[in-house]
Amino acid sequence: MEKPSLDTAKAGAMRFNTDSSQMEIYDGNQWTGVLGDSPELQTGGTRGVNAGGEAPGDRDEIQFINISSTGNAQDFGNLVDGRRYATGTSSRVTGLIMGGFDSPSFSNMIQKITISSTGNAVDTGGDLSSSKHFGVGASNGTRGFYAGGNVPGPNTNIIEFVTISNVGNMVDFGDLTVAKQGMSGMCNTPTRALFMGGNVSPYPIDLITMSTQGNATDFGDVTTPYGMQCSNAVRGLYGGGDPHTNLIEFVTMSTLGNAVDFGDLTQARYYGGSTSSSTRGVWWNGWTPSRINTIDYVQIMSEGNAIDFGDATIEANAVTAALSNGHGGL
Repeated sequence: MEKPSLDTAKAGAMRFNTDSSQMEIYDGNQWTGVLGDSPELQTGGTRGVNAGGEAPGDRDEIQFINISSTGNAQDFGNLVDGRRYATGTSSRVTGLIMGGFDSPSFSNMIQKITISSTGNAVDTGGDLSSSKHFGVGASNGTRGFYAGGNVPGPNTNIIEFVTISNVGNMVDFGDLTVAKQGMSGMCNTPTRALFMGGNVSPYPIDLITMSTQGNATDFGDVTTPYGMQCSNAVRGLYGGGDPHTNLIEFVTMSTLGNAVDFGDLTQARYYGGSTSSSTRGVWWNGWTPSRINTIDYVQIMSEGNAIDFGDATIEANAVTAALSNGHGGL
């Protein structure tokens, strides 16, 4: 006879369910089945994609890496036009590059790519609620989110979303706890999204439940502004920041609280891009204060310093839009 555990399970714990004859993982709220075949097999593995930037002019290049390996990035294609401060979000199939600064104007355009292939981005015909840049993305695989940013002039607290498989205009979701810009990357589980940092002290972490609508609530704080976030389904990581720090912090996403020390990036930086697989977090480019082409990675469920992954295709770049087909929301 199976007896219950004496201890409360921790996020990431595994068990074998004798009733269903299936392996299960605890996501911090409930036990969920582990699929017998990985969705990554249907996509050719987890790709990290990085788009646009400033090097120093507005860039239209899209590049990619296979996150499970190491090596230099490869050419993917081009954006509709050159832009910096754009924001990425994605499902396992589709990547969206949203907004940005297309000199001399801000943009409300939503572009898309098919992550497992290569080729140029196309205009979806859907738009953000206004022309803006330097917000932050999130996704549960069905909905893609854009939060915060600069509109231009004042910061905005708007959170909005779109259905990734059928892109139209963004729909209002709710508000951040404070209007802010200066965030990048995606930090989400299949249910929760965190929007970490920004340019407003004390650099809050905002929390939403993606399947609903409503205002964000306070999760805790990170240490610095202008860092770069990524996650698997258990841990959220926040790396870098201004003034030129190499600090990596993390949170357990099923709980609440301030970020704690994880390790260090290989180079102090801010204004870069970041993305992830179920096992690795990756940081691209940034300012040191000069622009760099460095790509770093860590093993998300361990703690320690980042390791060099390779180099981006553009010799020196910053303020890019990053996404993947294997982040924590999928």
